[in-house]
Parts: sequence; C-alpha cells; structure tokens
Amino acid sequence: MSMLNACLLLSSALFCLGLAAALVRSNAILVLLGIELMLNAANLNFIAFWRFGPDAGHSAGVMFVLFSIAVAAAEAAVGLALVIAISRHQRSIRLQEATRLKG
Repeated sequence: MSMLNACLLLSSALFCLGLAAALVRSNAILVLLGIELMLNAANLNFIAFWRFGPDAGHSAGVMFVLFSIAVAAAEAAVGLALVIAISRHQRSIRLQEATRLKG
C-alpha cells in the first residue's frame, strides 16, 4: 500500500468518526468536536494530495490547509458562542432542548 493510500484511509476513518460523532451525539460541544474532526480529515486530504501529487514544489496545498484552519477556528468561535448563548437561556446544551432562540 502506498503512502497516499494510507493517508486517504486514515482521512476517511477520521471523517467517518467525526460524522458519527456529529450525528449521534446530543451534546452541542461534542457535535462541534465531530465537525472539527471532519475538517481535520479534509486538511489531511489536502496535504496528502499536495505532497504526493505531480507538482509538490508549489505550496498550493499548504495554502488550502491554512485557509481551512482559519475557517475552522472561526467556526469553532461562532459555534461556542452559540452554545454559550443557548446555555444561558435554557440552562442546557442538549440539542433536543434547543428548539428556539430568543434575542
């Protein structure tokens, strides 16, 4: 098995684990962690295809990963702010209990 296949296999396992965590869990923080795992799997794909691609000299793959990390950090900040807002109003972070948001 080549290194590209091993990286893609690891990335798909990470993505499936993150997807399962995002779909199965009822805790909002654990759902955010599952989404972060899926984004990290995509980052691993970017790096693997950049490293083992035909033109590994250019840094396009690294730029994609840096942009993706910035988006993930913004997503985590906004997601945690929403979780804090929901927990202040409803005293719970379970997603089944977060049926409405009041401003």
